[in-house]
Amino acid sequence: MYKELMLASLLAAVVPLSWADQAPATPQQQEAPVAEPADDGTISEEQFLDSLTFRSGNVVVGSNLATLDLPENLVFLDGADAERVLVEAWGNPPDEKLPLGMILPKGVSPLADESWAVTVEYEENGYVSDEDAADINYDDMLKDLQDGAEAENAWRAENGYEPIAIVGWASAPHYDAEGKKLHWAKEVKFGDSDEHILNYNIRVLGRKGVLVLNFIAGMHQLPQIEENLPAVLAMTDFNDGNRYADFNPDLDQVAAYGLGALIAGKAAAKVGLFAAALILLKKAWFLPVLLIGWVWRRMSGKNKQPQPVAVEPQVQPETKPKAEAAPERTSSVMDLNNPRDDDKR
Repeated sequence: MYKELMLASLLAAVVPLSWADQAPATPQQQEAPVAEPADDGTISEEQFLDSLTFRSGNVVVGSNLATLDLPENLVFLDGADAERVLVEAWGNPPDEKLPLGMILPKGVSPLADESWAVTVEYEENGYVSDEDAADINYDDMLKDLQDGAEAENAWRAENGYEPIAIVGWASAPHYDAEGKKLHWAKEVKFGDSDEHILNYNIRVLGRKGVLVLNFIAGMHQLPQIEENLPAVLAMTDFNDGNRYADFNPDLDQVAAYGLGALIAGKAAAKVGLFAAALILLKKAWFLPVLLIGWVWRRMSGKNKQPQPVAVEPQVQPETKPKAEAAPERTSSVMDLNNPRDDDKR
């Protein structure tokens, strides 16, 4: 285990941060450069980072669904770039539906060990009543979640994924009745790894559905996440017409579940680079093309750091990504609360 941790630490080595040091707030029309792979099919860390388009300031997500008022220390990737980070850089299975985007700390590479992120999604399942907020027994819920995760592990083993264990609440559920925002955190263990995953969740209730924000980080980053939590909560709001207060009982659908169901869900979490590295190294999974040469250099001792390349990050208006053919169904390891489609039937 010690040797694997050392390898994972090397894998997560810090790369130059000049690409995201000063993200301009003024939109530009120029597209981000395309990362051209080398003859052996790999691309460098710098090429990958330079191909991402980081945005700052006010970002509208969805079809005028909500606005993220980003503070100075955070940047945003749209859905297509967010999925590239999750799949190509962090080794997660792809999802059939792109996220709305991803929030990251400014000036920290998503390929660095100290990186973390917040994925942004939307579930349009109707207006979620908060009448049960005061009646939920979170101790009983935790036990149910742990039992559910254990049952889910049979499916994960059959499909080549590490088992998941929910260790406990990293932060007990809390509901802000005025802001209509719910947040909680679970401590999650993958396989027999000593590095536990922090699954910190935020749900913002709206007129027709729920904004789903999930932190992806390690347990050792809990103090840092808690420090940034108030800013993430404050920056996220539905736009007029989509707010919770805009609900019209004569026109709008009511969800078939309440607040408790937003917390109690299936166990399948997307992981960041450090945890993904442990899983990949231990199971000898195929590494994404981005990381093949990188991992080999680290493991063979050729760990000379590349020279910094100053590339101004490109900022552009949010555009709807082109529809892509849905990948062959795999388990999404996104959120400890989203059931697989076959579980919904």
